[in-house]
Amino acid sequence: MTGYGEAEGEVNGVIYAVEIKSVNNRYLKAIIRLPDVVLFLEEDIERLLRQNLSRGTINYVLRLKGVSANTLFDIDETALQTVIKKLRRIGSSTDIDGTIDIGSLLNLPGMVRPTLPDEETAKQIKTVALNITQEAIDKLKQMRAAEGQFLEADLKNQREAMKGYLEQIRARSQTVLQEYAQRLKRRVNELLSEAKLKLDEETLAREVAILADKSDISEEIARLDSHLQQFDQSCRTNEQAGRKLDFISQEMLREANTIASKASDTEISRCVVDIKCRIDRLKEQIQNIE
Repeated sequence: MTGYGEAEGEVNGVIYAVEIKSVNNRYLKAIIRLPDVVLFLEEDIERLLRQNLSRGTINYVLRLKGVSANTLFDIDETALQTVIKKLRRIGSSTDIDGTIDIGSLLNLPGMVRPTLPDEETAKQIKTVALNITQEAIDKLKQMRAAEGQFLEADLKNQREAMKGYLEQIRARSQTVLQEYAQRLKRRVNELLSEAKLKLDEETLAREVAILADKSDISEEIARLDSHLQQFDQSCRTNEQAGRKLDFISQEMLREANTIASKASDTEISRCVVDIKCRIDRLKEQIQNIE
């Protein structure tokens, strides 16, 4: 489910700004971006995100404002001097003239490193960072809740439409066999009339019974109806039901496919197509539900 939250806090004159964005995802995926000086917070931040959120791709960014470069980075002067001495010695021994570019040397690995805070400052940063992270999460969840109200209304409409189609299938299934028996009897009589033979009613009844066994969809109708009821109950609970609804929709699709394959009737097939379209809509919207 999409959402957005932000918050700020201050430690020793440095502003810590948190920004959290979430987009749809079947599972929880946290993408955390932190400045080097606060990388020690990554595990605590991810734990806090997972405690509050269960689905979605979460993009978390922590930025520092009003901080000087001296606070963020430090130069390993000893290593830098060692490299300069070696370069000068090489130049003098090979008669190579040239200037040493300090800026290029700073790009060497380990020359510039983040300035880590002391233990007391680290505790203050951790407290403020987790507090503003929780504040941003709460704002994100508020936005998600507002969107959830619209999703609930859409899910209800799709569910009610599916119930209507299922009732049409239930009613139609009662007359399919009778119509099949009449069509079969009429067709056989037409063929036998040319040969001047009489239809064996027992044989006709046996053929109709075979079709009735193969095309019986009463169990599938009952299970699909049960899944719709479970879907409704899950939507009414306050627990995180996104994955449960996803599973129920998969089961509904399976029952609908079975009905379509067993029922030899165009009207039932049309209703099944409409139900499957509604299920696809449900599956799409369920990705937005935590």
